[in-house]
Amino acid sequence: MLLIYTVSKHPTETQFMDLIDQNKGLIWKVCLFYAATETDRQDLYQDIILQAWKSYPGFRQESKFSTWLYRISLNTALFARRKYRPDIRPLPVELANSASPYSDNEPFEIMHVAIRALNEIEKSLVLLYLEGYNYDEMEKITGISGGTLRVKMSRIKQKLKNFLK
Repeated sequence: MLLIYTVSKHPTETQFMDLIDQNKGLIWKVCLFYAATETDRQDLYQDIILQAWKSYPGFRQESKFSTWLYRISLNTALFARRKYRPDIRPLPVELANSASPYSDNEPFEIMHVAIRALNEIEKSLVLLYLEGYNYDEMEKITGISGGTLRVKMSRIKQKLKNFLK
């Protein structure tokens, strides 16, 4: 009798959650810059996880998981900003206790205010830059050419310097 073992292309649910756990800082950064309140950040965090889970079967592993997750996170955040949510419900207790690791840090808050003053594309680029993505990776995520990214990043840096003066 011939037994054929198939290896799943995608990790199990546990492995998926491990990948999310390894990249939760990335998700929180997106939430921090695209949601105004802690409650909105937690809602956005949940939305990003849900979208990542729904989209995961389509992840072709042609890029790093973090690159793919960034794209999902940014698209979800941008969509959420356009969507009106009149019925904001409280989070379950276990989720409410998982507060952002970026709160209560004054220098970070000052930079956060400066970055929030940027437009949507500029914020996305700053987040990618702060996460250490190179221009090739940023081009794959955003669809903006490398030369244009360099020009935009130079202008963004100048805007932030002017804001922080």
